[in-house]
Amino acid sequence: MFEELTGHEDPHPIYEQVRALGPLVEVGGQWVTTSHAVSNKVLRDRRFGMRFTDGTYPGFAGLLPQSFLELDPPDHTRLRRLAMPAFSPKKIDEYRTRVEKVAESLLDPENSNAGEFDLMTDFAAPLPIAVISDLLGVPDSDTAEFADYGALVARSFDTGVTGEMRHANDKVLALFERLIAERRARPGDDVISSLVAAEAERKLTAQELMGTLVLLLVAGFETTVNLIGNGARALLDHPAQWALFKAHPELASDVVEETLRWAPPVQLTGRIAQEQVDDIRTDEMVNIIIGAANRDPEVYPEPHRFDVMRVQKPEHLAFSSGIHYCLGATLARMEGEVAFRALARRMPELRQNGPVIFRSSVTIRGLASFPVSRS
Repeated sequence: MFEELTGHEDPHPIYEQVRALGPLVEVGGQWVTTSHAVSNKVLRDRRFGMRFTDGTYPGFAGLLPQSFLELDPPDHTRLRRLAMPAFSPKKIDEYRTRVEKVAESLLDPENSNAGEFDLMTDFAAPLPIAVISDLLGVPDSDTAEFADYGALVARSFDTGVTGEMRHANDKVLALFERLIAERRARPGDDVISSLVAAEAERKLTAQELMGTLVLLLVAGFETTVNLIGNGARALLDHPAQWALFKAHPELASDVVEETLRWAPPVQLTGRIAQEQVDDIRTDEMVNIIIGAANRDPEVYPEPHRFDVMRVQKPEHLAFSSGIHYCLGATLARMEGEVAFRALARRMPELRQNGPVIFRSSVTIRGLASFPVSRS
């Protein structure tokens, strides 16, 4: 069924066809759920994990270093705890001023095309790349290839590993190897330095250190790039909502939450049964359609309507749920708020100026190109 969901189509008509079959159904030999309640339950249930019972992981064929994203407790708990301090609410607040300066700079007519530009390549991508690079301690001169790398990783979720992906992966691993060596010699105040120190104390292995850095790099901007792009497009496609937000910029956090519900960057995830759970047998996977769960009519009235004044109860599942709840959720939310406020303040006459191009991915829902005009 997932083959029908290309990045160039609205997936929700197909999601609704699946929803009509029931809250948890077998489709083509796979378990699938569109239900918010079932999705949340599976994501929180410790009887479901990221790996098969033989320890193998259904993704990337060993290309990327192992990270806590695909691990179950206790290793997941240990590695996640080491990365958590960099993403604490207090730490994220310290980054807000930096993010605001970057956003303002990117939207300054002197630093970009005066009238027309691509919102994705000229704003939505550079902003989170600058932030996660700063947080990790990656020099500005090394960040140019990160956007392409993130897009290739996202595409690999659907297409598998390509030669292009392997080449990009080798370059990023080489970059991190150099930076790790530098931090061993001259520690700084950044995530790489703190993880290098943890490795020296034998709290994680060299492979786990590399896997954690690659995960933080990709997750640190991949979700946010598409949050900004999807939110900006939703606002421009709903003029009344755009006007409301421009008049009330304090609604920025509401714009972020409704965007995450209505057009979540990550559309699909899965969990593997570690034992028999009702009709689900050991090692069978449950495919969770986050994009459908976030528009569950049993949870959200008029679920297909984009409404920044919507009361978000219960919380959407854009950042997952349970022990794998997105570590960078606070950072992504803050960056989204800053980005939307900056657009509303600096470009109140912003409008779409050509057809958008969707990314060719089922798992990641976002735009490759979004031509806009300042007036």
